Amino acid sequence: MFYCGEVVCVGTGHVAETGPAAGWQRWVERTRRALVPGPAVPLDELLLVRDLAGRAARQLDPPHGVTPRAGAVLILLYPDGDDLRLPLTVRSDLLPNHRGEVSLPGGATDPEDSGPAQTALRECHEELGVEPATVDVWGELRPIYIQPSNFLITPVVGFCAGLPALRVNHHEVSAVITVTLRELLDPRTVDVEQRTLRGHEVYVPFFTVGGHKVWGATALILSDLVARIRRL
Repeated sequence: MFYCGEVVCVGTGHVAETGPAAGWQRWVERTRRALVPGPAVPLDELLLVRDLAGRAARQLDPPHGVTPRAGAVLILLYPDGDDLRLPLTVRSDLLPNHRGEVSLPGGATDPEDSGPAQTALRECHEELGVEPATVDVWGELRPIYIQPSNFLITPVVGFCAGLPALRVNHHEVSAVITVTLRELLDPRTVDVEQRTLRGHEVYVPFFTVGGHKVWGATALILSDLVARIRRL
């Protein structure tokens, strides 16, 4: 990540190849195939918080009779050399919840939103300044239930053909880190630690990205995409 005045330019500075053999285009093909609807990814392939006996310690769907609030997040992919890269946000200390945690750009659905894609694009524009018109929406992943806040979050996958120049909303975002799909697919990027969460001892798996631990719903969403790509 490097800074250009008020504009944050995400990436390594590599110039994306444009020829038919460009490595990033192969990632495009794999990712788009991974988004074709099919069998759900088995739970043991997801980065789920688990109890000390190895059982999943969170539910992926709302409890019976509970009506969750709708929301969406955006996995924004863009070419970087031979890879596809995506930005993650470090949540600002000014926010009421989840301060300092790493997340995907996104938020609650507004009544005017036509669906998850519009929510994800609008929120990414509000947080990072990415113009919705520059993003090609490829598809969605399985919605994830966030029990503490009663949100049902739909992950939306989109593609930006060029290196996005970001204008960060510092009220919501304290920093931007980036990671490639290749890095997320590398088992060495994944680790696990024991923590106490809400009074219970659990194992928390996470991606290590830019010195940050990417865990919780964000790790769950990214591991779903990774598992879909890996099984092709």
